Amino acid sequence: MGSFPRLSLRALETDTPVMVEIQRLYRGIKDAISLAQGVVYWQPPQKALEMVEKCIRNPTISRYGADEGIPELREALIQKLHRENKLYKSSIMVTAGANQAFVNLVLALCDAGDSVVMFAPYYFNAYMSFQMTGVTNILVGPGNPATLYPDADWLERALKETKPTPKVVTVVNPGNPSGTYIPESLLKRISDLCKGSGSWLIVDNTYEYFMYDGRKHSCVEGNHIVNIFSFSKAYGMMGWRVGYIAYPTEVEGFGAALLKVQDNIPICATILSQHLALYALEVGPGWVHERVQDLVKNRELLKEALSPLGKDAVKGGEAIYLWAKLPEKYHDDDFKVIYWLAQRHKVVIIPGSACGCPGHVRISFGGLPEAETAAAAERLRKGLEELVHPFSADSSVREMGKEAWPCGLERPPHARAQGPVKCIRKGRAPQARGPC
Repeated sequence: MGSFPRLSLRALETDTPVMVEIQRLYRGIKDAISLAQGVVYWQPPQKALEMVEKCIRNPTISRYGADEGIPELREALIQKLHRENKLYKSSIMVTAGANQAFVNLVLALCDAGDSVVMFAPYYFNAYMSFQMTGVTNILVGPGNPATLYPDADWLERALKETKPTPKVVTVVNPGNPSGTYIPESLLKRISDLCKGSGSWLIVDNTYEYFMYDGRKHSCVEGNHIVNIFSFSKAYGMMGWRVGYIAYPTEVEGFGAALLKVQDNIPICATILSQHLALYALEVGPGWVHERVQDLVKNRELLKEALSPLGKDAVKGGEAIYLWAKLPEKYHDDDFKVIYWLAQRHKVVIIPGSACGCPGHVRISFGGLPEAETAAAAERLRKGLEELVHPFSADSSVREMGKEAWPCGLERPPHARAQGPVKCIRKGRAPQARGPC
């Protein structure tokens, strides 16, 4: 403890990673099934893996590469942006996953004390990225209670009334954790508002291929817009860590600023991983679409499992997420519910308090094949039925309200936070009212 005061306030005041806590919970319960982490169950394309095996002994694989990514991958990504995303004025930087891409952008665009805008429910790692880089004025806007779409009217007021004007607005599309796709017209309005106020717009397109029921993903482009993409989910490359930034070519100095950050964090994304990404692109998006459409069965199984919460309690369904509201009496106890479900019913999900929305939960339908999802769904349904109707069950749910955590588990750090949004406000912004 003698060195504790010497740790940086930046690190100490950054939220504890919820996935670290959830993984610890999951590992501690025998035969638990996880619907928590945002992953897919498939491996990268077999053809791409075979190509990587052939090049693994090439000496260039063990050397540093260009900071911004190997040339052949960047050229392939430029062609992909033109062909699939209709982005024609963007340059590429390859990163060690989309999370690192976001950190690069925060460091390149924001200064300590700047204000930024997110929307609840927000992606917890993005929130932490702002915290750990000194951005302390995080304005959390509401989503539409019925759709979870970002509230553009609130954003318009916030951009006008907050002084100085927020430096960055960020959205994930389709949403993590909301599982909601932002329609093109709304995304364009958000873009226009940012342009008019002089704010940057960062759009995380990690789940661009995870669209269902005939919907199509679209992007926006401009000298105030930065797009993030990832190989992790689409091509089953979570552990290979490859993402990329598409930034406006015409903005002078942007690429140079990103290179300063990149050279001091990874230098370059792993060379072998970049080659796998290149070979995966050659296999093409059709391979991804086939697997994504199979997830519809998982989604429907889990929607049914969530039915005890009531019809209007469940939202989302795009990307790989469902977002559900717990009974009102558990508004401040979502982390406690998570621990109880894990311990008693051996199924693990994410608490909404980690995303700025206490009293909610996030469920991932991408990480398990259909048969395993069905088993997890049955556990979840039984647990929620017991939660909703505690007096027809045994005393375990009734005991949940006591201070002691279920089965003696330690009270996790996130559960100590109270309030509708974890938002540090130094400036003034319209009061956020929405699904939380």
